[in-house]
Amino acid sequence: MIKLCIDCFGGDHSPAANVSGALMALDALPDLELVLTGDEELIKKELDGKSFDGKRLSIVHAPEVISCDETPTAAIKQKKESSLMKAIELVRSDETVHGVVTTGSTGALVAAATLRVGRIPGVKRPAFCPILPTMKGGIVGICDSGANVDISVRMLCQFAIMGSLYLKCACGMESPRAALLNIGVEETKGDELRKSAYPVMKGMDNINFAGNMEARELLSGDYDLVVCDGFSGNVLVKSTEGACLEMLKKLKRDIYSRTINKIGALLMKKMFDEEKRFMDYRNYGGSVLLGLKKIVVKGHGSSNDVAVEKCIEQAYRMQTADLTERTSREIGAFNELHEELPN
Repeated sequence: MIKLCIDCFGGDHSPAANVSGALMALDALPDLELVLTGDEELIKKELDGKSFDGKRLSIVHAPEVISCDETPTAAIKQKKESSLMKAIELVRSDETVHGVVTTGSTGALVAAATLRVGRIPGVKRPAFCPILPTMKGGIVGICDSGANVDISVRMLCQFAIMGSLYLKCACGMESPRAALLNIGVEETKGDELRKSAYPVMKGMDNINFAGNMEARELLSGDYDLVVCDGFSGNVLVKSTEGACLEMLKKLKRDIYSRTINKIGALLMKKMFDEEKRFMDYRNYGGSVLLGLKKIVVKGHGSSNDVAVEKCIEQAYRMQTADLTERTSREIGAFNELHEELPN
C-alpha cells in the first residue's frame, strides 16, 4: 500500500480541486491510501455525497493556511497548524507515509521539506524538476528550476543523477539524454562552472550525457533532461512558457481579426483542440522536489482536480519505483568516485 499526504489548502481552487483530485486518484489506484490535511469541516463538505473507500481516506485537521505572499521561514515557524506543515510533519514522523503533494506556497514547501523531511545522505541540495512537452510528442525535465541559485560542479552532477533517475522511475524513460544548459554547444563554452562540469559529466557512466544545450533547443525533443542552476532553470522555464502563451494569444487575435480566418479556424478546430491539450500543464503533473528522504510533489497553484490527480499519480509512481533508495545509492557511489570535487 502506498500512502500519501495531500495538502488540501493553499492553491487557487482549494479545497475543492484537491479533494476531488484525491478521490479520482483513489479510484484509479486500488493500492493507494490518502491522508487529507486542512480544515476538517470544509474537507467533509467537499466529501459529502461522494462515493469513496473510507478505509483508504482519512483527514487530519489543520485550521491554518500558508499563503504565497508570506515569508516562507516565518510562515513555517508561526503556522505549525497549517495544512502544509501538518502534511510535512506527518511525512517526517510516520514511516508509513511515503510522500506529500501540495499546490501551496513553493517557498514554504522548500523550506519545510528541507528542514523537516531532510535530504538524502550525500545530497548537497534538493532540486526542482518540472516537465514540459516537446515538439516530438515527448517530455523534457529541467533540473534545477528554482531551488538553488548558487551551486557547484558537484551539485550540477547530482542534479543530473537525480533528474535522470526520476525520468526513469516516474516517466518510463530507459536512458534519458541529459544536457548541460549553456550558451553554446561546444565543450569549451560557458562560465567556469559549466566548463568545469562538462568533463565530469562526460565521464559519468550513470547518466546518458548529451553535451551542452542552448536554450532554444529546450522543446526540440532532442533532449530528455536539462541540467542547470536554479536561476538559469527558472528563467528558462518561465521564458519558454511565456513565449508559448504570447504566441497562442497572437494566434487567437489573428483568427478573430478576419471572417476568412474564423472559417479556417473552424475547419481546423480538431487540430487546435489537440494543440491546446498538448500545451496544458495539467496533463504533465507537478514539479517534483528531488533529493529528499520522502517524495515531494509541488502542483501548480492554479491546479484543477485533474492536475491534482496527475500530481498524486506522479508521487505514486516515484514511490513504487523506489526512487528515494535508488537515488541514495547512485549519489553515494558518485560521491565516493569524486571526493576531489568541491562541495
